[in-house]
Amino acid sequence: MSQSCEIPGLTARLDRLCYHHGGASLPADRPHAFVYYITIRNASASTVTLLGRKWVVEQVDGERLVIEGDKIVGETPRLTPGEEFSYNSFHVTGVDATVHGSFHGIDEAGRKVHVKLPAFEMAIPREGRDAAVSPCDL
Repeated sequence: MSQSCEIPGLTARLDRLCYHHGGASLPADRPHAFVYYITIRNASASTVTLLGRKWVVEQVDGERLVIEGDKIVGETPRLTPGEEFSYNSFHVTGVDATVHGSFHGIDEAGRKVHVKLPAFEMAIPREGRDAAVSPCDL
C-alpha cells in the first residue's frame, strides 16, 4: 500500500466557527453546537480529487472521538490548480474540545495525497470567559 503525501500549495483552513446552545434539535447531554466553515485551496500545480476526511475530537473529559469517512459533505471535489472548495458542517458536544483533522484524496497521477487542517478549539462560551466563537445566526 502506498503512503499518502502532502502537496505544497494544497491547504485547508478554518474560515469561521460559530456556536449555538440548546433547542429541541440538540440532545440534552450535548446541547452545544459548533458550526464550522472550512476552505480547501489548491495552489499546487496538480489537479487533486478529495475523497474523504478524518477528524479527531479530543474532549476535556478525556474522551477521544475519531470521525472518518468517504466524501466531504457528500461530495468528492475535484480541484484544479487555483481552485478551492468551501463547505460548512457542525459538531455537537457537552464539553470543550480540541479538533484536528485532514482530508485525503488523489492527484492527477493517482498518487495518494492529504492536507491537514490546523487544530482549533471548540470552547463553550461561559460567563467570565472571553467567547472564542461568535453566536450562529440560525
